[in-house]
Amino acid sequence: MSNSDPFVSAIFAGKFLFEVDGVSIGAFTEVEGLQVDVTVEEVEEGGQNQFVHRLPGRLTWPNIVFRRGVTNSDNLFDWLQTTAGDGFTKEGNKLTRRSAAVTLISDDRKRLRAWELAAAFPVRWKGPSFAASSNDVAAEELEIAHHGFRSKKP
Repeated sequence: MSNSDPFVSAIFAGKFLFEVDGVSIGAFTEVEGLQVDVTVEEVEEGGQNQFVHRLPGRLTWPNIVFRRGVTNSDNLFDWLQTTAGDGFTKEGNKLTRRSAAVTLISDDRKRLRAWELAAAFPVRWKGPSFAASSNDVAAEELEIAHHGFRSKKP
């Protein structure tokens, strides 16, 4: 296969690396929810019925969802275990929020752009669906909560 093959290009295009406290959780092919919303508060001015002040309010960040094909790395599960069960007990029954980063990786494996996530922790993992009649690639999803992000030089 050549690099001009669209299937090969699709496999290597747009990889995202996800790291927690500097430990690689893995490369993902999709990242959803990397956004921030600013609520707008409206303040009506007394005596002026034709004007309403619009002021910026709180920032909110949705959970981020990562998708990829199933891998044999256990780093994701090791981190996930810190939020429940024996792993949670080892942490003193306290949720440890961690610093995380999402990095866009180029086709030639260079780090192009990164976002640092504050106080991240996993909230959902979904494994692959299996069907003997399907040719779909086995995929998994990871969803994390966080307290915002900032742009970071890779």
